[in-house]
Amino acid sequence: MFTTWLDNNSWLWEIADQKILVDPWLIGALTFGNASWLFKGEKKQPQPLPKDINFILLTQGLEDHAHPETLQALDKSIPVVGSPNAAKVVRELGFTDVTVLDHGQSTTRGGATIKAVPGSPIGPTLLENGYIVTETATGFKLFYEPHGYHQAELKQEAPVDVVLTPMLTLSLPLVGPIIRGLKSAGELANWLQPQVMLPTTDAQETVYEGLLVSILKATDGAEKVREQLAAQGKSIQVLEPTVGDRLELPLTPRPVTV
Repeated sequence: MFTTWLDNNSWLWEIADQKILVDPWLIGALTFGNASWLFKGEKKQPQPLPKDINFILLTQGLEDHAHPETLQALDKSIPVVGSPNAAKVVRELGFTDVTVLDHGQSTTRGGATIKAVPGSPIGPTLLENGYIVTETATGFKLFYEPHGYHQAELKQEAPVDVVLTPMLTLSLPLVGPIIRGLKSAGELANWLQPQVMLPTTDAQETVYEGLLVSILKATDGAEKVREQLAAQGKSIQVLEPTVGDRLELPLTPRPVTV
């Protein structure tokens, strides 16, 4: 199992025989509703569009997960798997092979099975997706949710070998955390007993500006998560990838229980 971090929420996973492009924002600026005065993200340099993608996996329909300019640049025949909100976005952009996953639903692509689980609340009524991806041949499981939100039913999926979750906490005055880092990572470590954890949502090669950015407060991070796990006597590896580096995950088969 290999992961390549493409900065922010964007990933390329190689699981079994599948190359999965996750929440891609690779080119162009990021704004919400074209309100660049409120929030704008720009890459220091664009990421190349990956080739030979088997499918695109989208957690949300918001621009930082279903980035219109990036998706517009991709081949519209590439299959897409996503939340109902994300599916609406890609259909409007012209993608022709779209699989919608509601919470609890699964789809199998080659040697990988993708199951949707409850993810981030977006507004008062919309709950987007997280995913459990299982490699059929090995039984290795990967969990991904980009904002640090999950529900107690996720415990039923344990053990999960790889967890990708925010480790940086981002908070707004009067609102509180919008990205749940340290607390979320600690819960997932306890619930899923992973072998490896990787941070997502952080920015290594991206510059942000705007009113919203000026009032965001960032705390915690991967080192804080390491300290928390060490204090609890857990031997989970916390890996911090570099943007663009293809990382083979150091996973050991778990004992078979009968």
